[in-house]
Amino acid sequence: MLEEPGLLRTLDEDIRVVVARDPSLANRWEAIGHTGLSAVWAHRVAHRLYRRRMRTAARAVARVARRRTGVEIHPGAVLGRRVFIDHGASVVIGQTAVVGDDVTIYQQVTLGAVGWWTDNRRPPGTRRHPVVGDGVILGANATVLGPVTIGARALIGAMATVTEDLPPGARVYAAPPVVRLAPPGPRAVPDADGVPGAVPDAVQALASAGSW
Repeated sequence: MLEEPGLLRTLDEDIRVVVARDPSLANRWEAIGHTGLSAVWAHRVAHRLYRRRMRTAARAVARVARRRTGVEIHPGAVLGRRVFIDHGASVVIGQTAVVGDDVTIYQQVTLGAVGWWTDNRRPPGTRRHPVVGDGVILGANATVLGPVTIGARALIGAMATVTEDLPPGARVYAAPPVVRLAPPGPRAVPDADGVPGAVPDAVQALASAGSW
């Protein structure tokens, strides 16, 4: 991450990267309504307020952004340039997280802490959340916990969980699902009397009485 550019230049880069990475958008006007872009822009404002010790105002901006976008980014988190949040639903980024330049984040990603039972024993001011290097891709529902460092251009696949440092260019994938073949032919489901396929007496009575 290089020196921080001006706010207007940063916002312009944000909108350009949304148009470039989301094929469903035809132009910049459509990109303005993009959920991920709204969340990133709101955080840019909240983070500047947070750094100026206007923390109540910063949290207010973050709360409004969360209600409108479904993305929860603590105002203290640091986002680099051209960060792209696709879809945005249920993305969570913690207070001491640092996200590098050109990072792609899909829905339901968590950059969180291990838990209060561990964090309360850390010295005050110690980092509790991940540092994500430049060019990293975080797949849907990927989870990165604790003060770990994710090397540049790493890829964390959908559903994967990371709790340790990763070198640059690393690839992490979730365990593949277990697929089992269905049994041949349908199986009769036992009724309340334990007889497979039998019609309970109460059902027969309702049918006979014309209650259906």
